[in-house]
Amino acid sequence: MDYGSMRWKAKRNHILRRDKYKDKIEARYGRAVEATIVHHIYPSDEYPQYAWEDWNLISVSPSTHQKLHNRDGSLSEKGIELMKRTIPKEKK
Repeated sequence: MDYGSMRWKAKRNHILRRDKYKDKIEARYGRAVEATIVHHIYPSDEYPQYAWEDWNLISVSPSTHQKLHNRDGSLSEKGIELMKRTIPKEKK
């Protein structure tokens, strides 16, 4: 995934606007935290077919993003839990 590409920047902006620049994980607990990162629920390197799907992208804060990944970049336990709770949507 080329995070510097114009396509990604446009998609990132779309998702942040969709989520009103709020961390969607923190919002579940009633906390309003600004989101600046768009996270792939199903990692784009493992699931390239979902890389550009809106349902697979969620706005999060840097702090939340760190909780969703291990230091090596793999999904943490919390990231795996989020992935298991998110059912892939079929393309229409």
